[in-house]
Amino acid sequence: MELRHLRYFVALAEHLSFTRAARQTHITQSTLSHQIRQLEDEVGQRLFDRIGKRVFLTEAGQNLLPRVLRALGELDEGLRALSPQDQVLTGRLRIAATHTFNVNLVPACLTEFLTRNPSMRVVVEELAASVIEERLLAGALDLGISYRPDHQKDLAFEPLYDEPLDLVLSLDHRWATRKWVRMAELHHQPVVLLSPEFTTRRLLDECFRQCGAVPHLVAEMNTIGPILGLVRRMNIVAILSRQAVPEDGTLLSVPLETPTPMRSPGVLLRRNEALPPHVASFLLTLRRACDKTSHPPRRL
Repeated sequence: MELRHLRYFVALAEHLSFTRAARQTHITQSTLSHQIRQLEDEVGQRLFDRIGKRVFLTEAGQNLLPRVLRALGELDEGLRALSPQDQVLTGRLRIAATHTFNVNLVPACLTEFLTRNPSMRVVVEELAASVIEERLLAGALDLGISYRPDHQKDLAFEPLYDEPLDLVLSLDHRWATRKWVRMAELHHQPVVLLSPEFTTRRLLDECFRQCGAVPHLVAEMNTIGPILGLVRRMNIVAILSRQAVPEDGTLLSVPLETPTPMRSPGVLLRRNEALPPHVASFLLTLRRACDKTSHPPRRL
């Protein structure tokens, strides 16, 4: 049983709606349903009854809910206690993250961290995953936020949350009103994707292979901005993290199913190296931000 299962359980128990609970926890309804089934398998009892579109807590769920709320409350309080409020840190913190995490996650965490430690100086860089790994090993960074390295034994990786990839499309695309799209439906459809050197691209290629789809690859790009620009201007789609989609209402993200492309962002650190207090404090802030919903905040 993982902590995120309990947070998903609480969200569904509070809303009694898969739609609203999935929206709160920033995952797809199918992912939420799968996580709840995993929790029910773990405890050996049904926690929810589903009658049509209505959701009800079972007696077992009603008995479990107050205990989970109490346990999560104590855990959150304990995490706050590990970061003493009267210990103001000083020094310089060097962070690098790929584009997706610099949009919302890093600014949100830095706001909390710098409010608590106003004497800290923070240097943030936006770099490709491979460059983050190189600079960490060279000692030029304290911490990286990226994805699990393919072949790097000298770095430790700590997953933070599970992140589904969505179909990104324009408002006038024929799929704009869809609640979800199957990966197989992208067969021979025009798409723009990240370049093959990206871990995300290799993940998508494997998902296409699993469902037997061969998309019509219009363009490959190594940065997110041009991909979004092309989707706005042409009748094509992209597959990206929903965190990469701007909130200006010009683009939509639609969940993908069968399979749902899923990746796990996390923290990269040098292996077997003691963390200075300021790095440990920021790491705790980062963990808390992601653990609250198993997903980073969408806004500051």
